[in-house]
Amino acid sequence: MHGIPLLRDLVILIAVALPVVLLAHRLRIPSVVGFLISGIAIGPTALGLVRETQEVATLAEIGVVLLLFAVGLELSLSRIVKMGRMVLQGGAMQVLGTLVAVLLTMLAMGEDWRQGALYGALIALSSTAIILKVYAERGELDSSYGRAVVAILLFQDLCIVPLMLLLPLLGTEGGDGAAIVRNIVLAIAVTSALLIVGRWVVPRLLARIVEFRNQEIFTLVVVAIGLGSAYLTSSFGLSLALGSFLAGLIISESEYGLQALSDILPFRDTFSGIFFISVGMLLDLDYVAAHALPVVGLAVGIVVLKAAIASLVVRFVRRSMRIGMVAGLGLAQVGEFSFILASAAVAAGILAPDRYQLFLGAAIVTMLIAPFAVAAAPDIADRVFAYRDPSAMDFTTREVRAVGPLKDHVIIVGYGLNGRNLARALRRAGISYVILDEHGPVVRQARLNREPIFFGDGTRAEVLDRLGIMQARVIVFAIASIADGRRAVAVARHKAPDIHIVMRTRYVAEITELQRLGANEVVPEEFETSLEIFGRVLRRFDVPASRIREAAEEARRDHYELLRERGATTSPMDEVLSRVGARLDLEVVVARAGGEAVGLTARALNLRGRTGAIASAVIRHGEGVFRPVGEIVFEDGDEVVLVGEPRSLSDAAMLFRPATRAMTAAPRTTERPG
Repeated sequence: MHGIPLLRDLVILIAVALPVVLLAHRLRIPSVVGFLISGIAIGPTALGLVRETQEVATLAEIGVVLLLFAVGLELSLSRIVKMGRMVLQGGAMQVLGTLVAVLLTMLAMGEDWRQGALYGALIALSSTAIILKVYAERGELDSSYGRAVVAILLFQDLCIVPLMLLLPLLGTEGGDGAAIVRNIVLAIAVTSALLIVGRWVVPRLLARIVEFRNQEIFTLVVVAIGLGSAYLTSSFGLSLALGSFLAGLIISESEYGLQALSDILPFRDTFSGIFFISVGMLLDLDYVAAHALPVVGLAVGIVVLKAAIASLVVRFVRRSMRIGMVAGLGLAQVGEFSFILASAAVAAGILAPDRYQLFLGAAIVTMLIAPFAVAAAPDIADRVFAYRDPSAMDFTTREVRAVGPLKDHVIIVGYGLNGRNLARALRRAGISYVILDEHGPVVRQARLNREPIFFGDGTRAEVLDRLGIMQARVIVFAIASIADGRRAVAVARHKAPDIHIVMRTRYVAEITELQRLGANEVVPEEFETSLEIFGRVLRRFDVPASRIREAAEEARRDHYELLRERGATTSPMDEVLSRVGARLDLEVVVARAGGEAVGLTARALNLRGRTGAIASAVIRHGEGVFRPVGEIVFEDGDEVVLVGEPRSLSDAAMLFRPATRAMTAAPRTTERPG
């Protein structure tokens, strides 16, 4: 009978949370907010459906362990190194800046420095669970501000370990220097030992477990590593969450990190949901009602302070004030790990219960408004910088004109793979162009390569105006962010109604919206990738290249119907080519040394007589050979354009391949009917 009260409480938790979370999902609000509201509703000071919170708190503690274990698994040191400056410099400036600002504010109010440092640490962290969910649903993770926010959140996750280690020191009274040193040495020793031994033991252990080819055993071992590490750190007087986080970090650097993460996610989502519900249950509504003004005032102060500091940090690292403001509003809430630190501070006697309730109420308010602040942030920033954002670019019109004439040129926004390929093609064709990118290292490297590239925000009208958008013939947006892409297309169309806009997007579903905003042509990577995949599969079955191109073009015609201009007609030449193509195929083969054809002309090879195919053109070193094809001696590396029926093309192609394969063509060609 001992388990029945806990079972009853769990049923109540799930019964209340399910409709609330479903409603949150319909309203596109993160489930974390739904869990918090559910906890507040069923808590002792609201409906009182669950009054004994101790057993629920035990489950919540397991949720904390699994939550931090998953966070450790999701962290990748290689990813952090790749994001570089924004993670280390931007993240450090945001965390330290917030901590110092809160500390100085509380010192000015006459508070003890320990309380100031504690509140600074609690307020410095933001909610990874809420922000990543909102950005992912809005397609803004790859936006300029989305990348900045993710980078800072990564650094905040890295701060979990040192904050947990330093938290007990805030409760140590001055004068007991030996205890402080002892605690620091113990914490560092346990953490270092766990990391060193774990890095050596865990990958080898998982490698042996994988040999059993049993998913259940692998999952059990992963869970055992996480819970075992948590128990180990707890036995030394450190927190459970610290051990689980370190275990996740160790596994993440092994080749089994992704599999371990996928196995642990169901456990994490279930128990972390209980954790957030328990946080809501801990909120004393009577205290909040009696101290509504301080709670709301603290919440407003947190949002304003965090938004201001994060905006300045992103402005410093990324230059654009608009991007800084959007990112700042995205980071302007208290994070879920702050609840863990606050609970530990209460347990250690560092944070008084009434102050804990004050912080808890303000923190929950900031988390409840976070989704709406994130959604409104781009529009707010646009209104603030409606006319001019001097930080959005670092160049003048004179500098742009110095690279070439600003008339009938092409503007390339985004210098990734697509932007580089387009710039190369335009340069070879003698068409003038300018490039815009918002990544400083990319711009600096491209300038070393003498590219006409400038740093700036492609969603700003004044930036596009300085690049001569009114005189440009085409503007191409080759940027990854869906949100930035929509905004950029709308701005470009409003600024230059007659310009031809080409937009690259990831998904087919984006075509209609981008066209509505003003794009003339939208090229979805998802669709073009599918064409490349089926083309490669068909080539494995020796389907002629012309047939593959025909299938691809047919798919494009069907899929890009919305992009075709109304009233387009088929030309007489198209009709002729269509009828000829119904009987003949075209294929390009590369002549290779050792092939029978190399060193001979098509006439000497008797290509048509032996195979039925005709060599219609030869491309050598990227240029056409302008002589009668029958007189051209084929060389190694020549691209030979063949025309004929599919079987004829297959036989002809063998003559251009190395001798070991070409010799197999002889029996086939000699047996062909006259």
